[in-house]
Amino acid sequence: MLIGLFGGSFNPVHHGHLIVARSVAEQLGLSRMILIPAAVPPHKPVANLAPAADRLEMLRLAVRGEGLFELSDAELRRPGPSYTVTTVEQFGRDLGPAAELHWLIGADSLGELVNWYQARRLIGLCRIVTAARPGWEQPDLGELRERFGPEQVERLAAGILPTPRIDISASEIRRRIRQGQSIRYLAPEPVVDYIESRRLYRAE
Repeated sequence: MLIGLFGGSFNPVHHGHLIVARSVAEQLGLSRMILIPAAVPPHKPVANLAPAADRLEMLRLAVRGEGLFELSDAELRRPGPSYTVTTVEQFGRDLGPAAELHWLIGADSLGELVNWYQARRLIGLCRIVTAARPGWEQPDLGELRERFGPEQVERLAAGILPTPRIDISASEIRRRIRQGQSIRYLAPEPVVDYIESRRLYRAE
């Protein structure tokens, strides 16, 4: 049972998230891709985060009717920082030993793994899959080798997958909203409608 876990702030979810997640799932033959919004992202400022309930609802609207994608509020229900290793441990317990867990990260996060909480342990608990878009330059693995063992670095390198280049970012969407510009076609239409109805991201 091959399971994908995709965590993030999803502030808000957009087409880039979904296209890349589907590409990874298809390449690896995953049976499920579980989207996990973070309550308190350890490496991102929380001042501009939309409320957790809104981010979860936007995800629900974005993947409604999609058989591949599922949602989990595991990190929203857990107090404190949303550490990836804790989440992977939880899914390992819940899904059992038959589940092979794959944690999806963006290309920019690969070089930052050295700063992640209990990163060495995390690499042993799941397969880290890096979504590499066209034109992305792989970081020097030397720094990773200084922190992790050769076998772990090899696992990380083998987990780099080519994915479509989708130049959409949540920060750009929030900027356009603040400036009164349209975000149509950047996110699923139900998400755009929800943002407008809730007047999210009007000021940060």
